[in-house]
Formats: sequence, C-alpha cells, structure tokens
Amino acid sequence: MLRWTITFIIIALIAGFLGFGGIAGASAGIAKILFFIFIVLFVLSLLKGLIKK
Repeated sequence: MLRWTITFIIIALIAGFLGFGGIAGASAGIAKILFFIFIVLFVLSLLKGLIKK
C-alpha cells in the first residue's frame, strides 16, 4: 500500500509540474488517503504485536 501512495505522489508531482491541476489534485488526494490508511494499519499491527507478547 505504501508503494501505491508513493506512486500517486509522483503522479501528482509530475502532473502539477506540467500544469494539469485536476489530475494533480486527484492524485494528491488519493495519495493522502492511502497514506493515512497505511499509517492506521501500521499502528494497528504494532499494537497487535505488543499485545501478543
């Protein structure tokens, strides 16, 4: 999932540099959502690992 986030960030940066505002905004929004989902899953896996021990 982190790979998808990085992919959408790169797409947003390239599209923003080339002046495609709509595509850049959409890609940045998707990257932001995927990043927060990744963070939540990471924290949950950390908590699960701590509880098992």
